[in-house]
Amino acid sequence: MAPATASAITLQINGEHHTLTVDNRTTLLDALRERLDLTGSKKGCDQGQCGACTVLVDGRRTVACLQLAVAAEGRAVTTIEGVADGEQLHPVQQAFLDLDGYQCGYCTPGQICSALGVLEEHAAGWPSAATGDVRPEAGPPPLTPEEIRERMSGNLCRCGAYVSIVQAVSQAASTPARPAVGTGPKESAA
Repeated sequence: MAPATASAITLQINGEHHTLTVDNRTTLLDALRERLDLTGSKKGCDQGQCGACTVLVDGRRTVACLQLAVAAEGRAVTTIEGVADGEQLHPVQQAFLDLDGYQCGYCTPGQICSALGVLEEHAAGWPSAATGDVRPEAGPPPLTPEEIRERMSGNLCRCGAYVSIVQAVSQAASTPARPAVGTGPKESAA
């Protein structure tokens, strides 16, 4: 008897549950784009190097082109489509808009999802390669442009909007906190 090559899974995407049958080799990115019509996450390099497909899985940054859809079952996935609160943009989205943290816009959804992860990691006190004092008692380092650049380094922008992206992340970091995205279902989840 041949091994099963497909699985029926239920994905929790942006607070809503979606049940679908996928080939076990289907990436989360392909399930989002091709099966659920959530095309905000972009397929850039398809090798995990550009960050255009970055989404949040249980609130942590994940390149969806390398994550298997079957491995995302039971986890809260947030795409760019689930970041805003209705018509109210998330402070990170607003900062990108206010400071022109985009040009062509192709990388912007991944940049924004990555920035959300960066801000959560920083608030939790996680150090980066640019952090001078990594002792836990030192607390979160100042979110300097160098810190932001290092933390966002997995997301490429072919247009070169990096200066504005760093400014947008910095502005969003100084905006009053909003509840974290990507950590559970919304009230309207079915």
